[in-house]
Amino acid sequence: MSHINVGQKLRFRNLLVVIKQTAYEEYSQLKLRGQAPKALRWKRLESRFQAHKQCVNDLLGILRHHQVNFSCVNRVELDRQHLADVDLIIAVGGDGTVLSSAHFLDHGTIPLLGVNSDPMVTKEDRSVKKKSDERRSHGALCMCTAVNMADGIAAVLYGGGKLGQRTRIHCTVKSTFSETRLVPALNDLLIANPSPAAVSRFRMGWLDPLHVDKNKPTPSSQYGTVTRFGGLPYDVKSSLNVWSSGMWVSTATGSSAAMTAAGGKEMENLESSDLQYLIREHMIENVDSNEEVKQKDNDMLVTGEKMHLRWNSQKGRIFIDGSHLTHNLELGDEILIDNNAPPLQMFERFDV
Repeated sequence: MSHINVGQKLRFRNLLVVIKQTAYEEYSQLKLRGQAPKALRWKRLESRFQAHKQCVNDLLGILRHHQVNFSCVNRVELDRQHLADVDLIIAVGGDGTVLSSAHFLDHGTIPLLGVNSDPMVTKEDRSVKKKSDERRSHGALCMCTAVNMADGIAAVLYGGGKLGQRTRIHCTVKSTFSETRLVPALNDLLIANPSPAAVSRFRMGWLDPLHVDKNKPTPSSQYGTVTRFGGLPYDVKSSLNVWSSGMWVSTATGSSAAMTAAGGKEMENLESSDLQYLIREHMIENVDSNEEVKQKDNDMLVTGEKMHLRWNSQKGRIFIDGSHLTHNLELGDEILIDNNAPPLQMFERFDV
């Protein structure tokens, strides 16, 4: 247990601990209904469950030692009502638990601290050498692990630690009769047809605010395509019709994950406010310059720029930070994407 000098004051007094539901627990429920896959390796899953459970128990012991108020909630049961009077959230599990917790922090006023409960600690953990191997959580978004959390959490509770600001993606979807602002994405958005074998058709452009008299109709002949978001008029410029497998949009935080794997660039400055987009498997036909279009496949979306998509397929879906949180699209829906979501306060990796 970490030692803190007598007389030091707590920086955080009311904590919410968000606890991951492990694969062992989920499959155990399926097993009771006779629906668990036959190929599961129960001993390995149970071993990882026990490691996670031990980490949770150790964490609660640390919080009791420092006499802070806390409550616990399962990740799948987390709701905004749990955030009342909370001044710090600790997400225990892995990157998925951190992302799920971040989705409830719309305003970015409550800091988030991630604990990797079952970390990769050896080279063998990071590689698959035989069929029975299962890789553990990477924990890229976690401040500390089960190994060093006693020192890391003690430091944070008493005013230490590095609290960073992470840019998030703001996305608004405008349908025929509604306008929906999605939860801020910390890692990335995938905008695509629900079927990976189907073509994703959309028109991509950039929004330029129009300064016109609200009491007068906007002369569309003077501009290109005019649209509105939040009641404000925009001119859609530099439009490009796209047939592809969809589009990735990522923050600097998420650029090392799916974006890099899909062929994008890893952004070294994790606190950069820029976003990156990548068109997946862009099918280019009947254009004057293939290279000119190709240059638009992967680029940056900087502060002040607003991307506009007009969905031209019958069905579509926006995947927010993975597959668990989605929003369905229909033909004709319009999408606004920029970096204007409130940034997330997140504690950076703790190194002893």
